[in-house]
Amino acid sequence: MGPHKVNNKDASHSKGDTKERRKERKEWKEMKLLKRAKLQNDEKIVSEESNENLKIKVPELSTLSIAVPGSILDNAQSPELRTYLAGQIARAACVFKVHEIVVFDDLGNKNIADKAMEEDDNEGKTVRRCCVQLARILQYLECPQYLRKYFFPLHKDLQYAGLLNPLDTPHHLRQNDEFAFREGVTTNLPAKAGKGIVNCGLLHDVIVNKSLPPGMRVTVRLLPQREGSKKLHGEIVPPSCPSVETGTYWGYTVRIAQSLCEVFSQSPYVGGYDLTIGTSERGDKVDLLAHNSLQYHHVIVVFGGLQGLEAALDNDEVLTVDDPALLFDHYLNTCPEQGSRTIRTEEAVLISLAELRTKLLPKHSCTT
Repeated sequence: MGPHKVNNKDASHSKGDTKERRKERKEWKEMKLLKRAKLQNDEKIVSEESNENLKIKVPELSTLSIAVPGSILDNAQSPELRTYLAGQIARAACVFKVHEIVVFDDLGNKNIADKAMEEDDNEGKTVRRCCVQLARILQYLECPQYLRKYFFPLHKDLQYAGLLNPLDTPHHLRQNDEFAFREGVTTNLPAKAGKGIVNCGLLHDVIVNKSLPPGMRVTVRLLPQREGSKKLHGEIVPPSCPSVETGTYWGYTVRIAQSLCEVFSQSPYVGGYDLTIGTSERGDKVDLLAHNSLQYHHVIVVFGGLQGLEAALDNDEVLTVDDPALLFDHYLNTCPEQGSRTIRTEEAVLISLAELRTKLLPKHSCTT
């Protein structure tokens, strides 16, 4: 047989089909890439719009603050009792949903006999030792148990903190508790660009929408888990979000003031406190106030130490008034006709917050 002859027409047709298929495949791949890019862009836009809407829609939160002198710890007879006293303050604050506790120095610089009584706080201030200890215990108790090892190394001030009654607040969630928000600590685990990994005390870490330095405490909103995925996703939100959106009490913050003056001048809220209340047995009877008569956005209730707010005012080097009643919008006796000669500060906190509960009216109530 002779050599097989190739039909040039068929070969040309086959070659043309191959070119067309390659062209179609190329167009299909380009279309697929365009669709994927569009989808990613749409997701980015939706995410940005969601964050912007979150910033706009989060309403303001009315806050309750208390100020207590650090010197009350020096009136305790043992380290165990000093710790227990701090625990009583923390418990009272949580029961009445206090948002901020200010620990202030009511003794002043002129009463410091030994520099060993002073200690630098986290902000670089030099403050009295008792103030630092009280603030440290208050912060330790407020922190969820699963985060304490990250923020509180072994310290003498916390030697007996493990014996205190737990605060058992809503943000102290257990591993199997389900809630839309959780407190967490940022980690240094690898993540995609623009993402971060947060330990929220769950079986798996949470992938969040921001990359932050490790070791930061953050509030995370948990997003619905994707079907068939074990990964947890969330977004970092302001600490006020859980209270604003769900009406759930979300703990308190702690700050230290070097004097009675700094209690007011270093308020973390824009415009400061619009309602200030001082407590003293020399004040007006709390019974004279009408129900819901004290409307506020940010209110602070200030308590004196062993010698009252009068001593705190005398030891303040900035304030020039002679009568502490002039510092406050209301100067109240929250326990008239008391049977004991003295009321301890930790007792006064419980009594005063209970009495004021029906007198105070927040301007911005949480969602319930």
